[in-house]
This record gives sequence, structure tokens and C-alpha cells, in this order.
Amino acid sequence: MANLIVLGAQWGDEGKGKIVDLFSERFDMVVRYQGGHNAGHTVYIGETKFVLKLIPSGILRPGVKAVIGNGVVIDPGALMTEIESLEKAGIDVRSQLVISNRAHVIFPFHRMVEKVSESREDRVAIGTTARGIGPCYEDKIGRRGIRMADLVSPQGFEHLYRMLAEDKMTLATAFKVSEVIDFNAILAQYRQFTEKLRPLVRDTSSYVNAAIKAGQNVLFEGAQGTMLDIDHGTYPFVTSSNASAGGACTGAGVAPTRINGIIGVSKAYITRVGAGPFPSEIPGEAGDRIRKAGNEFGSVTGRPRRCGWFDVPLLRYTADINGFDSMIITKLDVLDDLEEIPVCVGYEVDGKAVTDMPATNEEVARIVPIYEVLPGWKTPTKGITSLDQIPTKAMDYLRFLESKTGVEVGCVSNGPERNETIIVPGSKLATLLG
Repeated sequence: MANLIVLGAQWGDEGKGKIVDLFSERFDMVVRYQGGHNAGHTVYIGETKFVLKLIPSGILRPGVKAVIGNGVVIDPGALMTEIESLEKAGIDVRSQLVISNRAHVIFPFHRMVEKVSESREDRVAIGTTARGIGPCYEDKIGRRGIRMADLVSPQGFEHLYRMLAEDKMTLATAFKVSEVIDFNAILAQYRQFTEKLRPLVRDTSSYVNAAIKAGQNVLFEGAQGTMLDIDHGTYPFVTSSNASAGGACTGAGVAPTRINGIIGVSKAYITRVGAGPFPSEIPGEAGDRIRKAGNEFGSVTGRPRRCGWFDVPLLRYTADINGFDSMIITKLDVLDDLEEIPVCVGYEVDGKAVTDMPATNEEVARIVPIYEVLPGWKTPTKGITSLDQIPTKAMDYLRFLESKTGVEVGCVSNGPERNETIIVPGSKLATLLG
């Protein structure tokens, strides 16, 4: 066994929640290292659907410790709602969940700031979830944020809160915000959250490192996907944190030398939510067909996802950034009915072939994808439990992706249930999972 990072290889929504839940039974601890409650990880257990936004998917495995790391930004109200929902479903959250004392706190006025920013005249709208994630990270980087350690401090919280609230009142006045913000009511509400959350808050870096030193196995769970990484994604149409593998070390407080493997999760096609360039996007009815077959609607927002064909240059780019040891292909079954399946295998910009991912949004928007068309298999793959049962043309498709990206396909998911997953025997992934 090993300490592994599992993260999105595309623009998020690749099915990481199911994969982390599936693998969690082999691990002692699952750590979420970045993002906020804008990331929804959906897990099906029988007829029950769980949508986890802040709490690691490992919480669904009895006895597995679930850690919210310092790189996450936490809305206490959203977290309490999630805790209560899981407890109603019979999950023993309070014996499993641990929250970093260094994670930053989202307040209602962060949502106000985000709405103002998105709606400003001449501003290019990013298409955020308006949950206050970005403004909270702004306060973190601006060194004026409030962390969980401050929130649960009986002495220091109110003073820090009032200073931050004063900043936001000034901002609201400057931008003529009509929304009434009752800062005293927010303070009272957050004091109530504090009493419930205080027992779960601790130094999680020390906690996770102690577990690793004791020989326990830790799974690090990313949110969103690499192409939404604040540094390496399609900036500015990105999230506000490092969704790539490096974010696991800073967002959980562990050294890179403690990581034994990095696993990328990718759909058999590709999707993205919100605004931003999307080279292999499928227009019109064909895109709608994939969206309907894959139920491609945001688990948190319900927004329809934009759908596209598998993008090999994008995957090679994210594989380089993260150092993927293995790739998990999800939603193979969504392609079952197609006669032909185009795959983007190269890019041209202004008539010239490009090998590097362009840095600017404008250049990415000018990409002309180069396609190779593979035959579909026209045979159901959903419910197949063995690699040798997968149709020959479906296996040809997977081997094509493997050869073009340079990353092994170590696992195939062909449905939402735990048992609708095939780990490839002899793969690096199989070895890492023990």
C-alpha cells in the first residue's frame, strides 16, 4: 500500500468522488486538500445518493478518518448542513471527521463580494458558483483572513471578525450594494457554529504526518480538475486554489517525499462548467446527446455541463504537471451507443501546429482541434465487471488513449455504483493499491 493523490485530469467533474469512495476501503485516512463547497463529489451506494461538498468521500467508509486540510476554505453553515445530512443517513461523522485549524473561513459577505465582482460593468464573467470561494482566498492571500483556529478562539474571534467586517462594509458602500448585511447577526450565527465545530478542529498537518509515520496509508483527494488550477489552468477561467498535485502538499501540510503515487481521473470524453475556452467542445445536438447520456449537470449547482471529445494534448499537459502514474477512465458506458468517436489528438493555432498548452485565454480560444475518428462499439459496457468482457472496440479505444497520452489506463469505470469499476490487473495502479 502507499500514500496516493487522486485528482481530476480535466476541468473537474470526472467522477473523483466515486473513485475516492471506492479506494477508501484500502486506506486509513482520506484528506481533502483544496477548494470549498463549490466542488461536489457524488457517490452512489445502492439507491442512496450522497453529494459531498467539503467532507472527503472517505467519510462513507466506517472507521476511515476524513480530514479537511488547511488548503480548503470552509463555509461553516454549509459544513454543518453536510454533517447533519450525513448523520441522518447513519454516518458517524464526529468520530471520523477532523478539520484543520489553519483552514480559512468563508462568511456571507464573501458571497456579496463575489456577486459584485462578477456583475461589474466591462468585467468578463468567470461563471463562478457565487459561494464566496474566491473572495475568501483573496482575504487569505491578503493576510486579512480568519482561520478555523481564530473562529474557535474564545478571545480573538470577535476582534478579527469586526476588522474584516469593517473592510466589507467599506467595499459595500463603495460599490453601492443594496443588499442589507447584518454583521451582528452573522457574528451571532458563527458563534453557534463554533460551539458545534470546536471539538473537530486541530492541527491536521501534525495529525496526518503522525499517521504516515505510524505506517498508515493516506489518500489525498483533490477537488475540481487540473485545468481549473489557479496557476496551470485556463486563467482567468479557473478556480482560486491549486487543484493540481502540488496543492496536496501545501494544502495538507505534507512533504512531497511522503507521496508514493499520483492518479489522474478522466472521463472517456470531457466536460467543463462555466465560461472559458474549450477546444474540443461538441456543438449542437451531438453535445446534447452526450450531456443527456452522461447526466452532465453540476452536482452542486445543477448547471448543464459543456461536453466535448477526449482531448489528448490536454491530458498530456496535465499528466506532465501532475506526474500521473496511472489514469482512471470514467463513464466509458456513456459512449456505448455511438457509431464513431472523434478524439482530439493535436492542436493548431493560426494555422500552425502547437505542442505546448497556450498560456493565454485568447490563444486557447483560437485552438483548432485535430481529430482522429475511432469506431464505436455499439454494445453496452455498463455492468461489466471484468476487463476481458469489455468489447474489443472499446478496448481499442482505451488502448488508443493510453498510447496517445503516454499514461497507462489502470482502471475503468462503467457506471456510478461501486461495483461498476474494473482495476486493470498488473497495472501500476493495482500495485499501488496493493
